[in-house]
Amino acid sequence: MRRPSLLVTLLLVLLLAGCARSSDDKPAPRWQPRPGTAWQWQLSERLDTSVDVPVYDIDGFDHSEETVAGLHDDGRKVICYLSTGAWEEFRPDAEDFPKSVLGRGNGWEGERWLDIRRTNVLEPLMAARMDMCRDKGFDAVEPDNMDGYRNDTGFPLTAEDQLRYNRLVARLAHDRGLAVGLKNDLDQIPELVGDFDFAVNEQCAQYGECAALKPFVEAGKAVFHVEYEVPTRRFCAESRRLKLSSLLKKYELGAWRQAC
Repeated sequence: MRRPSLLVTLLLVLLLAGCARSSDDKPAPRWQPRPGTAWQWQLSERLDTSVDVPVYDIDGFDHSEETVAGLHDDGRKVICYLSTGAWEEFRPDAEDFPKSVLGRGNGWEGERWLDIRRTNVLEPLMAARMDMCRDKGFDAVEPDNMDGYRNDTGFPLTAEDQLRYNRLVARLAHDRGLAVGLKNDLDQIPELVGDFDFAVNEQCAQYGECAALKPFVEAGKAVFHVEYEVPTRRFCAESRRLKLSSLLKKYELGAWRQAC
């Protein structure tokens, strides 16, 4: 009986080794925060890492890989805050956005709505931002300004434009192994709850809208919720009933917080 040649033997060894690696190198499952998960949201001031909660939501540009790693060492998951629906003049990539995609101001100094129909322009820019979040070690992304179609952006945006863009943002995050949250955009929750891993909401109690977030909770997905003008005694009971992760914060989103 002829023995296999040395070349054939080597090829078989390499093939088997490749198969073994492919079974061991499966990507880790994406993080999925559960309803009621406690959190801290801080986008300004020196970061206070002493809050005893399992989730931190911090600015993706302002914080380093070392900061994220330190939070991980303390047992925290970390969300990368990004603006995906508005341009910010103070970001390092601001000059990469052509003027043709910049609309009216969104109410915050130095910020303007984006023409989310122009995905040929915006997709590579947002992909680069998602790469930054991934490379710094973040677990998830909080994409802000995801409801331009309900605002006076300077562009004739439709609900379909918004659905298409929001799903693009979710896909960009998921392609990088990152969880992603739907920010506000309450009217489109029924269509988008399957595309997003959690929700982030501002002021649903003030405007009587918190019940609209129930599809996320019913799907076993956290709703991270903040109020600014309503005291905790007026919204915490409903938040607990709805299983929201609710905080009272100041508009500048520093370290100060009151949790339900």
